[in-house]
Amino acid sequence: MPPLETATSPSPRLPGEGRGEGQPHTAARVSAPHPSPLPTEEWGEGTLDPAGTIWRDGAFHGDIWARVATDSPLPDAPVIVSKARFLAERAALAARTAPLALQLEPGESPGDISADLPRFALIALNFPKYSDGRAFSTARLLREKYRFTGELRAVGNVLNDQIAFMRRVGFDTLEVTHAPTRRALIEGRIAQVTLHYQPATLPEPPAGTRPWLRRSGG
Repeated sequence: MPPLETATSPSPRLPGEGRGEGQPHTAARVSAPHPSPLPTEEWGEGTLDPAGTIWRDGAFHGDIWARVATDSPLPDAPVIVSKARFLAERAALAARTAPLALQLEPGESPGDISADLPRFALIALNFPKYSDGRAFSTARLLREKYRFTGELRAVGNVLNDQIAFMRRVGFDTLEVTHAPTRRALIEGRIAQVTLHYQPATLPEPPAGTRPWLRRSGG
C-alpha cells in the first residue's frame, strides 16, 4: 500500500469557509518550539513490527509513545499527555528534554494552547466511536488554521472506511487495533484517494480541470 500522504496545504482555509470564494485566513501566531520537539535517534520512531499498532508508511510499527495516568510520574521517554495535564503542568512539561505529545479528546479545542502547539512532536486525536467525527474537524484546524507540522495521529476506534477521510484531513499515522482493518491495510485493500474536492492537506487541481464537478448548462 502507498504511504500516507504528508500534510501540505498551499492555500489553507478554515473548515466551512467555502474554498471557491477565496477567503484566506491568517495563521495563528506560535511561540518558539520546544528545544527538542521531535523524536531523536536516541528514541527512534518505532521499529517495523507486524504486531505493532501504529500504521505508518505502509507498514505497522511499534509505538514509542507512553501513556500514563493523570496523577502518575512521567517517564524519561516520549510521552503523550492530556490537555488537562499539560495545562496543569505546563512549566514542568516545557522543561522536559524527552519528546512530548498531546492527546485531544472530542470537543477539546486546540485554540487556547495554539502558542504551545510547536512544543509537541505529535498530537493524537481520539475517535472514541465510529459515529463521533469531531476529530476530523480538529485535524483540519490543526493543519490549516494553526499550521501544525508535527505528526498527527488518529487513535481510538479507527476503522477501514474512515481511513481515506483521515488522510484527507492530514493524519500521518493511525493507531489500529481493529483486526479486519489491520488485515485490509496489510493487504492493500483500502483505496488510495488521489482526487479530492476541497482537500485539507493536498493541492487542489487547477480550476477548469476538475471533471468530477457538476457544470451548469448556462
